[in-house]
Amino acid sequence: MGRAVLSQFLTLSNSTPRLSSSLRFCGRLGSKYLKRPGSIRHNRTINGYNGAGFRCCCSVSLSQPAVPETSSIPVRKRIVSGVQPTGAIHLGNYLGAIKTWIELQNSYDTLFFIVDLHAITLPYDTQQLSKATRNTAAIYLACGVDTSKASVFVQSHVRAHVELMWLLSSATPIGWLNRMIQFKEKSRKAGDENVGVALLTYPVLMASDILLYQSDLVPVGEDQKQHLELTRELAERVNYLYGGRKWKKLGGRGGAIFKVPEPLIPPAGARVMSLTDGLSKMSKSAPSDQSRINLLDPKDVIANKIKRCKTDSFPGMEFDNPERPECNNLLSIYQLISGKTKEEVAQECQDMNWGTFKTLLTDALVDHLHPIQVRHEEIISDPAYLDGVLGDGATKAAAIADATLSNVYQAMGFLNR
Repeated sequence: MGRAVLSQFLTLSNSTPRLSSSLRFCGRLGSKYLKRPGSIRHNRTINGYNGAGFRCCCSVSLSQPAVPETSSIPVRKRIVSGVQPTGAIHLGNYLGAIKTWIELQNSYDTLFFIVDLHAITLPYDTQQLSKATRNTAAIYLACGVDTSKASVFVQSHVRAHVELMWLLSSATPIGWLNRMIQFKEKSRKAGDENVGVALLTYPVLMASDILLYQSDLVPVGEDQKQHLELTRELAERVNYLYGGRKWKKLGGRGGAIFKVPEPLIPPAGARVMSLTDGLSKMSKSAPSDQSRINLLDPKDVIANKIKRCKTDSFPGMEFDNPERPECNNLLSIYQLISGKTKEEVAQECQDMNWGTFKTLLTDALVDHLHPIQVRHEEIISDPAYLDGVLGDGATKAAAIADATLSNVYQAMGFLNR
């Protein structure tokens, strides 16, 4: 879900029904909230981000669970996450998101999807979208996503994403969207003639992706914090507008319609920076392919990119020197790829020159990525298998999504189908 990596969503459930949030709007301030949506003040920060203009300061506690208790058996926590099928999946996507999924799928109920609807918010190649979508799914599996533990599906194959987005749009003040930093940056780069409404409403689709699966925790990168804040505020706004007693009068469960998600901060060092600029993140949209290691790059290409990557003139290798961002980035990549601790890498590499270290890093990358590349080729060469995985994943995801969507339609007063 975003930057490329949507971004990524984690749902937390327990055997005891969890409140959708301990904070809710009071009725009196709720009326002000509805009349003056652009004047809401925020009283919370996420990892240093202050989402001014998104939260009512007054709050009360609701006792209703966001989802009904159906069993005394503990429910596994759920993770929902996705990557856009735009450009090649690179090392930053892998180390920042996909590699973490592999670890989490053993302990959580996981759904990983390819966010193809997000991929069309800017001009794109229609001839490549389908191919890129299949390729991204194959990379998920090649990296170790286990279909016996996780569901893999395509966003557009679960139509509830789009339906919920439209319903949420009716409750989203336009001022909230106009304040989104990513919209301002991307629209400025693309130019007015190339910017469609979808870029403006991108955060509403992201909110739909999260809320559809009743997500409690959302793995969020630096460039998605503001979008998550909008998701949180939108969930609370819809809960106030349509939930509680209003929903119950319509024959519903009552209480909160959506859980209000909290951020899940990625592990330190998981943010991979560009090979040509240690202060900028590794990105699919960077014009130079030299700036990134793509997961399917052959050995000679990886070696050439590492050989030519930006370095410095300081002696030795060290972490966390603000004057050496490229050194810190390359050491961090080696640490994450090798599985060693930061202390082990610091000791191993402290006296190395750049030539020696680049050889070490190249060998580590090639050894780590080779089995992924071999497995990817096997999967992409078996379209029937891949189609089956995506079909099964969409069926499982739709069962969850349709239940949420049905509640929203009911709470908003629509005639039952």
